[in-house]
Amino acid sequence: MKRSVAAESASALIDAKIRELGDWRGKTLAKVREIIHQADPDIVEEWKWMGSPVWSHDGIIAVGNGHKDKVKLTFSHGASLPDPDRLFNADLKGNMWRAIDFFEGDKINERALKNLVCAAVDYNQIKLKKKAPAAARAKAHKSKK
Repeated sequence: MKRSVAAESASALIDAKIRELGDWRGKTLAKVREIIHQADPDIVEEWKWMGSPVWSHDGIIAVGNGHKDKVKLTFSHGASLPDPDRLFNADLKGNMWRAIDFFEGDKINERALKNLVCAAVDYNQIKLKKKAPAAARAKAHKSKK
């Protein structure tokens, strides 16, 4: 059975990951994390998939990873999100995920990233609301038996 890591320990693991990266990648991941929290203070930090920082609000918003030459921020429903500033620059061919690769020296467009995070939260909340009536119907049906 999979067990999720408590939010406090997930945040501590993300802190450790940032320290472990140490160089520009750690600074970039820390900045991305800060922008995500500025965009939505209700974001929950999680630690999944054997060492990936995950940010969620009513579902996964994004996963962050430090690679040898980049920091990758992957949005779980990126293909469904508006991206007028064209932040997505990686994993563009799938029908669900989209990613932003940050390379050394890149300047982060904070406004655009905040807008993307807010759009992802909105997407998750709309998706959740669409599911709610079906769940309520199923519960009502079970209670009649």
